[in-house]
Amino acid sequence: MGYINDLRKIVGTRPLLMVGACTIVINNRKEILLQCRRDNGCWGLPGGAADLGETLEEVAKRELLEETGLRAQNLTLFNVYSGDKFYYKYPHGDEVYNVITAYLCSNYDGVRRNEESEVLDLKYFDVSALPSTINPPDLPIILDYIDFASKQALHKNP
Repeated sequence: MGYINDLRKIVGTRPLLMVGACTIVINNRKEILLQCRRDNGCWGLPGGAADLGETLEEVAKRELLEETGLRAQNLTLFNVYSGDKFYYKYPHGDEVYNVITAYLCSNYDGVRRNEESEVLDLKYFDVSALPSTINPPDLPIILDYIDFASKQALHKNP
């Protein structure tokens, strides 16, 4: 987040438009990987802000590797999110309007590990048994994924 940190030196905590990407990692049991964030104690998707010159797919891959130790072999574009629902005020006061590109990933390798400065824990969750505290900007994305996955299951089992 070098770019965002540089902007913060100029604008303080005022709202910024923050462009980033996240990854919905799906294991072979159809569970999704969530991380418990150190900054707010909520569970959310691996992801973060773009640096200058990065593609959004590069952001998703970089953040996934940094935060979880997992390397995405393939990413599939899921959706792009923006608007008032993606306003967020961090616990330390910084405000952002997120523009988030979400990717699906079921083909990955690596050894799962927490990035200790940002991540308290990493766990796979069945979509029917998610934790009660979901990071606010991630909740609409996760709910969309649950809806998408349930429709996919219906098409496979008519």
